Amino acid sequence: MRQDAPWLNFYDNVPHSLTYPDCSAANLMLEAAEKFTNIVAYDFFGARKTYRELADETRLCARGLKAIGIGAGDRVTICMPNTPQAVVMFYALNLIGAVANMVHPLSAPEELVRYMSKSRSVAVLTLDQFAPKLAEVLHRTECKHLILAGIEDGLHGLKKPLYKLTKGRNINRLPTRGEVIRYSDLLALAEPQVRDATFTVDAKTDGEAVAAIMYSGGTSGASKGILLTNRNLNALAMQTKAAGDCIIPGHKMLAIMPLFHGFGLGVCVHTALIHGATCVLVPQFSIETYAKLLKKYKPHYIPGVPTLFEALLRLQNIDNLDLSQLEGVFCGGDTLTVDLKQRVDKFLKDHGSKEQIREGFGMTECVTASCLTPRTFYKEGSIGIPYPDMYFKIVHPGSQETVPYGEDGEIVISGPTVMKGYDGDDDETAKTLQIHPDGRIWLHTGDLGRMDEDGFVYFRQRIKRMIISSGYNIYPSELENILEQHEYVHISCIIGVPDDYKMQSIKAFIVLRDEIDATDEIKASIIEHCCRNIAKYAMPREFEYRTELPRTMIGKVSYLELEQEELAKRNVSE
Repeated sequence: MRQDAPWLNFYDNVPHSLTYPDCSAANLMLEAAEKFTNIVAYDFFGARKTYRELADETRLCARGLKAIGIGAGDRVTICMPNTPQAVVMFYALNLIGAVANMVHPLSAPEELVRYMSKSRSVAVLTLDQFAPKLAEVLHRTECKHLILAGIEDGLHGLKKPLYKLTKGRNINRLPTRGEVIRYSDLLALAEPQVRDATFTVDAKTDGEAVAAIMYSGGTSGASKGILLTNRNLNALAMQTKAAGDCIIPGHKMLAIMPLFHGFGLGVCVHTALIHGATCVLVPQFSIETYAKLLKKYKPHYIPGVPTLFEALLRLQNIDNLDLSQLEGVFCGGDTLTVDLKQRVDKFLKDHGSKEQIREGFGMTECVTASCLTPRTFYKEGSIGIPYPDMYFKIVHPGSQETVPYGEDGEIVISGPTVMKGYDGDDDETAKTLQIHPDGRIWLHTGDLGRMDEDGFVYFRQRIKRMIISSGYNIYPSELENILEQHEYVHISCIIGVPDDYKMQSIKAFIVLRDEIDATDEIKASIIEHCCRNIAKYAMPREFEYRTELPRTMIGKVSYLELEQEELAKRNVSE
């Protein structure tokens, strides 16, 4: 646990405790706007808005929302990529005491019905290209308003008509009638209210009020709405700045992680916007545009998942890429293998950066990261040390009993970023949030890990992902780490497949590095590498080579999809 905090010696200029204001997330952003009035708050393909302009549009949007009948306690779905309208809508909802229901815009129609119905959303904001599928299912929800925006609405100058002539030329706008209203018209509705001094929008929301609903598998694997409060988001943003030992007003945050993910909303946007940094909003990531982003914007902070950093290493024609301005490179969302860290650190150094990639650990149930690798110190395989005011301990799975240092168990977390609960699911909330004998509420993560005597935390994997073969516990993440240390392996995924004798046997899926073919010689080399580094009982019995692996919506390798494929194959053969 953190009570003796031995790891404080590894922090550089980082306080071990902070004071968190009892206010809304929007209030903190608006306070920042008063301090950093003329600093650019966001940059969207060259269209820039200052903090003053962001604050003005947020208040205008809040008035527009109230004008169409949305108020405190109402829930509104934001089904958007990283665009200015999505950022403004989040803070405008927060300002009037409403709740933002954050949803992936590529969700299937039935998923959208489920997310909007379960959250009881009264309105939804989306882009024109996603409008048809939402219009089709709107009548099956409680939504009274479909608010539409276009990418071009956030652009300036020649880029606006150019977008309409290129990427936007095949996007048809729904007519604005009945429940359909454009975002620009919503702002126009607010204009009369601006002149009415009695018309207020600030709901004076306290820190414990719910600010956002985000979706995650939870510890049971079923999709659940996670209730995150203002205090959760504000604490995360303050802790990230402190533990990151960075975020300077006017410096640029590459906001490439999506807003419907805690990493995107909590770190890329809210952390940046309450500390005066500039968000470079990226609505869609591609390897082709990555190098251009880095060269054009020269960001100071790059948060991302391992797949983003894999893409960094695959960039072409970047010999002159200068990364000397970097002040923070943060990885979360999935395991950063030792091999990938070493390769990214070398890449950063080769391109002029003095920073190392720093791994964090967390889950949406505590917004995002709750611990982080110190800036100037690294222990191989560790996911870092707890954020200020965050407590970690390791317990025997299924219990509240703490295990000794160095022993594996379930990672549990306590602190100000821990969620309020799961929306409408008291049973799952009670399983996940438990009051221990110390009187604290602990989040049972469902993740296996350990802690050393210095307080560094080590993640193994999800408890449910552990493979049991012939009575042995096998950890796929460890085998993946070993496989990816081979010179020809780009990425891998290990799963357990049914076995009549062993209960489960091990199968490895492998993607080789660019321009490497899966020849017999290469395959033999990989098997030899495994024999040298993996115990016999954990040795993969099958190897399958692919050009790519399935991914989740946030870019993680979807081992569940691979498991389902294997089960389907076996069911067909039987």
